[in-house]
Parts: sequence; structure tokens; C-alpha cells
Amino acid sequence: MATEIEKAAERVAKLRAQAEKVSAPLADAEAQLRAAHEAELVRRAERAAVYNRQVVETWRERADAAAHSGDTARETFLEALAVEPWFAAYVEYRAARHKRGHVLTEAQRAETALGEVPTVPEQRWYDARMLEEIVSHADSKAAALGVEFDQELSDKREAYISGTD
Repeated sequence: MATEIEKAAERVAKLRAQAEKVSAPLADAEAQLRAAHEAELVRRAERAAVYNRQVVETWRERADAAAHSGDTARETFLEALAVEPWFAAYVEYRAARHKRGHVLTEAQRAETALGEVPTVPEQRWYDARMLEEIVSHADSKAAALGVEFDQELSDKREAYISGTD
């Protein structure tokens, strides 16, 4: 009869044999996984280099297109703005400043022509907060659109590098 030690040793030997049977395919699978990861890193690096080369070679044209992409929108904006009653009132307000400037200039010329000591003040231009507020609001909206565009560029790059484009 086998002793307890012999039985335990026999069981350990069987389990070692089973473990060796299973561990070899596991090690092979892990090696394949590492190789696949390394190949993916190399593939991504190669695609990133191609993408980056394309960006370097085409940035001028793309930047020019982006710069002019708002031309039509600008014209549409100016046309829509011109028919707004509040804008017409603002233009009239701004025109009053220019009219005053022309009156002052005419009076200065008349004093000079008459040889009189100049008493007419110089035109003072002062800030109009309304325009600054409109520009500030437009700039913040435009910056948000710029952020969206930047995200689109990043997504496009990642899709290209990942090969999902």
C-alpha cells in the first residue's frame, strides 16, 4: 500500500504535468499578445508619421481654406445686420459722432481762413460699449466653434492612426 507521502507526491506529479500542459499554450498566447501589441504600436507609429507628413505638406492650403471658410458667413451676417432696426439706430448714433466731427472741422477751417485764434476743439472719439459687448459675445461663440473644430481634427487624426477612418 502506498503511503500518504507517496500518494501526495504522485498527486503533485500529476498536477505538475497538467500545469505544464496548460502553461505552455498560455505562455505562447501571452507571447502572441505581446507581439500583437508591439505590432500595433509600430503600425500606429507608422500611420502617425504618414498623417503628420500629410499635415506638414498640406497645412498652408488647409489654413487658407479655414481662413476663408467664413467669407460667405460674413457676407450673410452683414446683409442680415443691415436690415435690423437696432443696427440702423446704432449706425445713426455713430453717424451723429461723424457729423459733429465734420462740423468741427468746417469751423476750424473757417477760423483759420479768417485768421482768427483757434477756439474750436478737436474731435474727441469715445468708446461705445455696445460694439465691444457684441464683439466680445461673438468672440466667445467663435472660440467655442474653434474648440469643436479642434476636436474634429483630433478625432480625424486618431481615426487615421487607428485605421478606423
